[in-house]
Amino acid sequence: MNNYLLVINAGSSSIKFAVYQKDASSNQLVVVVTGQIEGIGNQPNFTVMNPNDVVLVERKLSVDEVHDHTSSITSIRAWLRDYFADVTLLAVGHRVVHGGQYYSAPVLIDAKVLNDLEALVPLAPLHQPHNLAAIRAFQEIMPNLPQVACFDTAFHRTQPDVAQRFALPRRYFDEGVRHYGFHGLSYEYIVSILPTLDPSITSARIIVAHLGNGASLCALQNGRSIATTMGFTPLDGLVMGTRCGHIDPGVLLYLMDHYGMDARAMEQLLYHQSGLLGVSGISSDMRTLLSSNDPCAWEAIELFVYSIGREIGSLTSALGGLDALVFTGGIGEHSAVIRAKICQQTAWLGLELDQSANETEVKQISTLNSKVSAWVLATDENLMIAQHTLKQVT
Repeated sequence: MNNYLLVINAGSSSIKFAVYQKDASSNQLVVVVTGQIEGIGNQPNFTVMNPNDVVLVERKLSVDEVHDHTSSITSIRAWLRDYFADVTLLAVGHRVVHGGQYYSAPVLIDAKVLNDLEALVPLAPLHQPHNLAAIRAFQEIMPNLPQVACFDTAFHRTQPDVAQRFALPRRYFDEGVRHYGFHGLSYEYIVSILPTLDPSITSARIIVAHLGNGASLCALQNGRSIATTMGFTPLDGLVMGTRCGHIDPGVLLYLMDHYGMDARAMEQLLYHQSGLLGVSGISSDMRTLLSSNDPCAWEAIELFVYSIGREIGSLTSALGGLDALVFTGGIGEHSAVIRAKICQQTAWLGLELDQSANETEVKQISTLNSKVSAWVLATDENLMIAQHTLKQVT
């Protein structure tokens, strides 16, 4: 492939990107460079690295130069044009958090798609606007470039109707108030590599734990999502870095009545001031909490683990049993302590942890006699987006 694909993951103050090309020998997509502009509109910083973590670019940018998503995309595009002078940008794949009830697969972006995704902004107000801003930026500077939207919600559209419903009047479900689930691109990637572990595992009853600053679990049956912990928004389910996870709606009514909190104040509390940060009063970073002697740090850790253990029980019920547990995400891949604690919570299911394997970089961390196998797998959402993008434009 004498060209390259660009993957974009846009946030409120940062744009992360990755460039993929086909390897001549394997004919597989491989990452060539990764980078980001962070601090957009404040103190923008531009970094680019090769696959061996060698820094190719690290420089401060002026606010005049980079002040919004369009100017950020322009700067990224200018660097790519210089670095890949002899090849062509084939297409851009975007991570889009919300695809709603109708977009169950990646799609080429046109005016109708963009309008549909704009209508979903109220369902993901902290993510969707920034995803769409990056798409519009490319439309402005490269109007003929194919762009593909890849949705975090799409993988979960296979769930049965009963798993998607809230017990609210039917009209709300019909207008889109339902369990959507997120981290779908991560789960889809994990499903794609499961056969490399053990061919029989693809038909097994599996729970994948995507644990990071954002965290969720997904129950898989025959490689399809049948239930997940996140719901209408990425706020529900597990305790997360700064998000509260599952909460009694009555608590929200209490806060509104007794503290006069409006929707924006509630949003700030639930998304940015809760979770590990709120309980510990120290940090949202699991590494910081694990290294702390403060009892509040360990209360936050224990609550995080408890919420995961409890939800594993719920998803095991939905599956009718459990054959395998897969850890992924920043915490899931790198914290042996947290994995061990979660495996202790699931020992009742017949999971036996191999302590030595858990502390080394191996994929299977359960004993050979364990009734439930346990695995550690690195996820790759960017590669999933690149693969989807290539299929859409070739």
